[in-house]
Amino acid sequence: MTLLYNELSGWYRMLTPVEEYAEEAEVYRGTFEAALAGSAAPRTLLELGCGAGHNAFYLKAAFRCTLTDLSPDMLALSRALNPECEHAEGDMRALRLGRTFDAVFVHDAVTYMLTEDDLRAAAATAFVHTRPGGVAIFQADVVKETFEEDTEYISGADGDRAMRCTMWSWDPDPDDTTCCTEFGFLLRENGEVRAVLDRHVEGLFPEAAWERVLAEAGFVVTPRQQPPTGGEMFVCRRPG
Repeated sequence: MTLLYNELSGWYRMLTPVEEYAEEAEVYRGTFEAALAGSAAPRTLLELGCGAGHNAFYLKAAFRCTLTDLSPDMLALSRALNPECEHAEGDMRALRLGRTFDAVFVHDAVTYMLTEDDLRAAAATAFVHTRPGGVAIFQADVVKETFEEDTEYISGADGDRAMRCTMWSWDPDPDDTTCCTEFGFLLRENGEVRAVLDRHVEGLFPEAAWERVLAEAGFVVTPRQQPPTGGEMFVCRRPG
């Protein structure tokens, strides 16, 4: 597993502050509520791959949230931010909670599905946890058709700690289903600076593959959307 979600998790909020998620979470809330119009409240939401709980921090105002992630360190961050939410450790490819939800949310943790079999397993998990008539949203960073090599620079500070990070996204082999994001961190703490490299291998699939896998899971899939906050969003309904 990558360093960012484990040994470096204490730096995570410096890399992506929770306030930066407000606009994005509002897009998801509005999309879910429009799709679930007419259903009774309170509405329930399962997030697969919740990370540090930044989207849930905003979504919990509209939904009773159950938050899951593979990383115990990220779940600890989410519990601190969202103590009123249920949390469970689990892999989105295999998790089974034995109940269904009005809404299932799969944010960019789905990027770590590296093969169609991985993606198919995550889609099956989302489907079995979506009630008949319920809605699932899959939010991918990119699809094959929209991928471009990119470099981003991020800086942050928290008291006597400071971070400088370069993120470089590139595709070593355009013929396979993966790409890479290289994180180069300079971390200052206790008067010392250390350098850390952290490679994230990520899935990269064509739009048609996404639509096929989600449909095979049993969902009715709407055309891919590109929300103003970025990324690629697939809105799926479980028939019923």
